[in-house]
Amino acid sequence: MKAAKSGTKDGLEKTRIAVMRKVSFLHRKDVLGDSEEEDMGLLEVSVTDIKPPAPELGPMPEGLSPQQVVRRHILGSIVQSEGSYVESLKRVLQDYRNPLMEMEPKVLSARKCQAVFFRVKEILHCHSMFQIALSSRVAEWDATEKIGDLFVASFSKSMVLDVYSDYVNNFTNAMSIIKKACLTKPAFLEFLKRRQVCSPDRVTLYGLMVKPIQRFPQFILLLQDMLKNTPRGHPDRLSLQLALTELETLAEKLNEQKRLADQVAEIQQLTKSVSDRSSLNKLLTSGQRQLLLCETLTETVYGDRGQLIKSKERRVFLLSDMLVCANINFKPANHRGQLEISSLVPLGPKYVVKWNTALPQVQVVEVGQEGGSYDKDNVLIQHAGAKKASAAGQAQNKVYFGPPRLFQELQDLQKDLAVVEQITFLISTLHGTYQNLNMTVAQDWCLALQRLMRVKEEEIHSANKCRLRLLLPGKPDKSGRPISFMVVFITPNPLSKISWVNRLHLAKIGLREENQPGWLCPDEDKKSKAPFWCPILACCIPAFSSRGLSLQVSGHAPSTVTCP
Repeated sequence: MKAAKSGTKDGLEKTRIAVMRKVSFLHRKDVLGDSEEEDMGLLEVSVTDIKPPAPELGPMPEGLSPQQVVRRHILGSIVQSEGSYVESLKRVLQDYRNPLMEMEPKVLSARKCQAVFFRVKEILHCHSMFQIALSSRVAEWDATEKIGDLFVASFSKSMVLDVYSDYVNNFTNAMSIIKKACLTKPAFLEFLKRRQVCSPDRVTLYGLMVKPIQRFPQFILLLQDMLKNTPRGHPDRLSLQLALTELETLAEKLNEQKRLADQVAEIQQLTKSVSDRSSLNKLLTSGQRQLLLCETLTETVYGDRGQLIKSKERRVFLLSDMLVCANINFKPANHRGQLEISSLVPLGPKYVVKWNTALPQVQVVEVGQEGGSYDKDNVLIQHAGAKKASAAGQAQNKVYFGPPRLFQELQDLQKDLAVVEQITFLISTLHGTYQNLNMTVAQDWCLALQRLMRVKEEEIHSANKCRLRLLLPGKPDKSGRPISFMVVFITPNPLSKISWVNRLHLAKIGLREENQPGWLCPDEDKKSKAPFWCPILACCIPAFSSRGLSLQVSGHAPSTVTCP
């Protein structure tokens, strides 16, 4: 057994030396779209011709504790998932990138190939080095039982963050190029279909390329399990905690970058749906605004009795100075070619703008605040699909929004309970005994009504937690009187509604004169951030010295909640 372990270690050492001899600085430059080529100072490691011994645990020794057994199994999962991940990255290069680069006639230009597979090779290099180190650590697992320090050493480098950041930021652009090529070049679509059919697991190119985005969350779950089964005082525990901190920080940064990239893609998709000559298109393409929040909400319309007439999903965009609502148009299956493309890469929705309005004119109206938040006589409640009523005939065509109907039902129950209590008092004065007319039956009536009231109160509370009501400016009537209309959205959960209310409020604060241009904070690359991405100036107050000196200091208080 010792001889076998010694041979394995010698093989790993030879592999490590061979790899080190192959290491050289990367002086080539990659092309990303139409941008300038940039030298990242990364390391090029020729690992394709090096086949290190596959990480493999030896036979399980006797006398291990239950936690040690679990730790070995988790280590096996790490080894297996990392091997699968590295193979997926190799497939992206060997089965897709290389054939596309060598194909004649080309179905995808070299520039677009570089953009689609940007940083895949560098990610493969990082994980190939990690896999070699992992093999060495697995070989000596029974003697050391340490893995946390290896993750810290491998993934705490700035190079890893840079490579993954470039990949994540470019992912939406890469999928857009693939999608456009599928729609315009049948040969490219046929190439993707053929590669998928020939693959052993039938995973699409999209399925392979999304794996780098999912990799660090997978690592975090595995290390969390490892930490749970690592007792206090174990030499690996502190390293595991540090590794988890590093990976969670890295994953958080990548998630934020992915979120921002997705928001840019949403704005681009929205811009495509607007006429080039429209004022909204000019506003969206001016680059003077940021997307603060974007979510699919359900717009609801109620009838005169509080019944739900219709509901439809809308895509709502909160920009730094306007609110845009769009219809979602999914039509991937109306054509055979599009159906084939959608099975290979997500096509995404198309938007049709329903309305847009300046942010300062948007009001959030909570249930029960109608009386003081606006002038009811100047509000015309309108919805798509609902009959429009004139201001004069509004009383006869009143539209309820769910909770008002619930409030009315609650009030009816309260009145009924008062009547039943009076009946109960009268029953108590009866001298005779009558069937179904006694105090027991009367008390049951009271209890039943009280239960219905509690249920109704819970329904009202639940409806308000996810109901976002917005008062928006409409076109003035014939007399020139300003008319507003109200839209009601159902948010996915209560936290979503809170987020919308807070973001709307903060966005309005950001538009105040004292916040223009706002805070100017230099970024890490010495570029100035857009003003709205900095803390919002909430107030400015003078401060005087307590010693009576003629010194005045101006204090600026940023808001505690910032909009991303």
